[in-house]
Amino acid sequence: MKKYKVLILWIFILASCNVAKKVPDGSYLLNKTDIKSDVRGIGSSALEPYLRQKPNSSMILLGRVKLHMYNTPNDTSTWMNRQFLKYGEPPVLYNEQLAVISAEQIRLHLKNKGYLNAEVDTNVVKKDKKANVTYNVTGNEPHRIRTFTDTIHSVDTTIYNILNRTRQLELMKEGDLFDLSVLEEGRERMTTILRNRGYYNFLKDNFYFIADTTVGTNQVDVTLALNNPSDSTYHQQYYMGNVTVINGVDPVLLQDSVRRSSLELDTVNYRGIQVISEKDRFLRPRAVYYNTFLRPGRLYADRMVERTYASLNGMGPVNQTSINLTPEVRNDSAYIDSRITLYPGNLHYMRFGVDGTNSAGDLGVAGNVAYEHRNFLKGGETFRVQLNAAYEFITPSDSLNLLDNSFYEYGAEAFLSIPQLMLPWLMKRLRDQPSASTEFSAGINFQKRPEYLRQFFNLSTRFQWASMEWQLQHMLEPIGVTYVRMPWKSKRFEELYMDEDANPILRYSYDDLLIVRTTYNITYTNYNRLGRRSMPAVPIRVRSGIELAGWLPRIVTGLGGGEVNDKGFETFFKQPYSEYVKGDFDISASHAFDDKNTIAAHLAVGLAYPYGNSNVLPFEKRYFGGGANSVRGWSTRALGPGTYSRDSAGSDFGRKIGDMKLDLSVEFRRKLTGRFELATFVDAGNIWTIRDYVEQPGGMFAWNSFYKELAVAYGLGLRLDLDFLLLRVDGGMKAHNPGLPAGTRWTIFKPNLRRDLAFHFAIGYPF
Repeated sequence: MKKYKVLILWIFILASCNVAKKVPDGSYLLNKTDIKSDVRGIGSSALEPYLRQKPNSSMILLGRVKLHMYNTPNDTSTWMNRQFLKYGEPPVLYNEQLAVISAEQIRLHLKNKGYLNAEVDTNVVKKDKKANVTYNVTGNEPHRIRTFTDTIHSVDTTIYNILNRTRQLELMKEGDLFDLSVLEEGRERMTTILRNRGYYNFLKDNFYFIADTTVGTNQVDVTLALNNPSDSTYHQQYYMGNVTVINGVDPVLLQDSVRRSSLELDTVNYRGIQVISEKDRFLRPRAVYYNTFLRPGRLYADRMVERTYASLNGMGPVNQTSINLTPEVRNDSAYIDSRITLYPGNLHYMRFGVDGTNSAGDLGVAGNVAYEHRNFLKGGETFRVQLNAAYEFITPSDSLNLLDNSFYEYGAEAFLSIPQLMLPWLMKRLRDQPSASTEFSAGINFQKRPEYLRQFFNLSTRFQWASMEWQLQHMLEPIGVTYVRMPWKSKRFEELYMDEDANPILRYSYDDLLIVRTTYNITYTNYNRLGRRSMPAVPIRVRSGIELAGWLPRIVTGLGGGEVNDKGFETFFKQPYSEYVKGDFDISASHAFDDKNTIAAHLAVGLAYPYGNSNVLPFEKRYFGGGANSVRGWSTRALGPGTYSRDSAGSDFGRKIGDMKLDLSVEFRRKLTGRFELATFVDAGNIWTIRDYVEQPGGMFAWNSFYKELAVAYGLGLRLDLDFLLLRVDGGMKAHNPGLPAGTRWTIFKPNLRRDLAFHFAIGYPF
C-alpha cells in the first residue's frame, strides 16, 4: 500500500508544477484552443484537423503529464533528469503565424463545403505566460445547386452511355450544398468505373467542373465536362493481348542469352496463356490459369489486375508476384500485353507450440507440432499434418472423488487446401472467383479422464471464394461429418450425469452421436480490401449463416437403409444421428466522428431447432451467454437461459445453454494516445430454450416476456493497439439481472461488486 501512496503523491506533485516553468520570457504557452462554429453539421471536432498548432497532450484525470515531466529537471546532470527530458514533452509555444494559417485552413475547408462566404475570427487571450486561442466560425448562407448538367454526351457517347447506365452522372441535384468533396468523390468514382471498362490510360483529371456563381444569390450552376486526349478525338478502350507467365524461372537467367541456352525451358500455351517453366515445373499451368484473371481477349479492368495479384500472392508457394503491363496498338485495335513473373518461396514449414493452461485452477500443459508443404501437388496446394497433446493436473476434490486424477488429450489432423474451386460443372462460373479455395480435412481426437474416454472423428470439405470486389465472402461446406463416441465411462459418472430423469440435456451431450451437416456462411462489407483507398463513412459488416444437419442420413433411412435402435432413434451405419437446422445473423457498424472518437454498434441473433431424430441440440451446437464478446457483465457461459438461475454450489455449465440468442451492444471508443484507447459500453441480451425443459425452469422463450428477461450490463474497457495485435481488457457491471427474483433485477442503483462485476481479457475488438 505504501508504494501506491508514493505513486499518488508523485502524481499530485507533477500536477502542481507550473506548466509555464520553461516558457521563455516574451513567449506564451499555448494553453488551450477552442473552436466555436455556428455551421450546422460542421462542429469543432470536424474542424480540429485543420489547426496547425495544438496544445500539449493531456491524459484523462492526470492532465499534461508529459509537459510536467519535461518541466521537472533543471539540467541533464543525472540519469533521471535525462529520462524526464527524453520522455517528456517540451511546451508548445503560441505562434501567431500558425494561428493565422489555422484560421485560413478552416475557412478554406468551409468554402469547399459550400460556405463560400464563411468567416473565421481569431481571439487570443494572453495571461501569466499562457495563451488561450478561440476561433469563432461564422458560416453565413451557403451556396446551393441551382442546376447540374453535363456535356459528355456531345464529346464521347461511349463514355456517356457507360456512366449513364451506372447512374454516375447524377452527382448533385437542385438544392444540394455546393460541396467540392462530393464532386471530387464523384470524379474518382467515375474514373474507377471507366478503368474497369477498358480505359487503361484514363485519369480523373480528364473530368472537370465549370461552376457559375453569378446566376443568383447563393446559387450555383455546375457543368460536368470531359477532356479528350491531346492526340485523339476520343478515349481508347483496351483489351488484353498476349499474356505470358514466368513460372518460377529466375528472370536474370532469362535475360542472359548464354545462360538461358543451357536451361531446359518448357513453354506451354494453356487456354491462351503462355506459361514458361523449367523442366521441373514450379506450378502446373492449370493452377496458374485459374489464379490469373488477365486473359487474352478480355476487356482490360483494374480489378482484374488486383484479383490476379491477390490470388497469385495468396498461393502458398508464391513469395512475390510482379505484373508488367504494356499497351500496344495492332490493326487499329488497342491491347494490353502482360508479363507476369512468379517468384517461388519456401515450400516446407515446421511449427512447434507449447502452451500452459489453467482451467478452474487446474494447471496443465499443451503442445502441438505441424508439418506443412505449400506446393504439395505442384498446383499451389497446401498440405498440413498436425499432432497435438495436452495434460492437465486435476486438483483433488473431497466432494467429487471421480475427478481426483489427471486428464490427458491427444489427436491428429490432416488438411489439404487447393487454390481453386473444385466444383461440379454446373457451377463452372464460380471457378473464376478471386481468393477461391477447396479444402479437405480429417481429424481424430481422444479425451481420457478418469470418469470416461471420449473420441471425436471429423471429416470436412469446404469451398471458399469472394465476389463483388471482395465485398462478399462465401463459405460452403457441402458435407461435414462429426462422430462423437464414448466407449467407456465410470459407474460414478453414469450415476451423476447420465441419468435420463436427473439431467437429460447433459446426458444427451455425452451420448454417442453422429452429425452429418451442410453449412453455408456469407459475409458482406460495404468496402473492399483492395480496390478502395479509404473506408466508407459508416463501415458495415454483415455475417449470416445456415446449417442443416441430418438430411443425408434421413434420405438414406427413408429409403430403407437404416434401423431403429432400442431407444427409438433412427440410425445411420448403426449410429443415431442428429437432425437440426441452425441460423445466425450478425451485423456491426461503426462511425468515426473524427480521428479520436468512434461509436460502434452490434446486433447478433441466432436460432437453432432440433427435429426428427433429435429432441435436444448437440451440446457443442447450443448457444451460451456472457463473455468478452457477449453481455460483458457476465462471465463466459454464466448467463441464462431466460430467468433460469441455480442457487446451489458447483458448476452449472451443462444447463447454461440455449437454442436462441440475442446480443445488442453499443460502444463508444476514444483514442487516448497512439497506442491506448478507452471505451465505454452498454450490452444487452440473453439466451433462451425453444422448449420447456424441466431442468431449465424459466429458460423458455415467450414473445410476451422475453424483453423483460434481457440482461443489461455497462462498463469500461482499455485497449492496447500494437498494430499487429489489439489487446483488450473490459470490466462489465450488471445493470439488469434476469436471474434474480422479480422486483430485484435492476441492480444498477444497488450494485454488489462481488456479484455484479466481471472482467474480461481478449484479443481484438468485441465486434
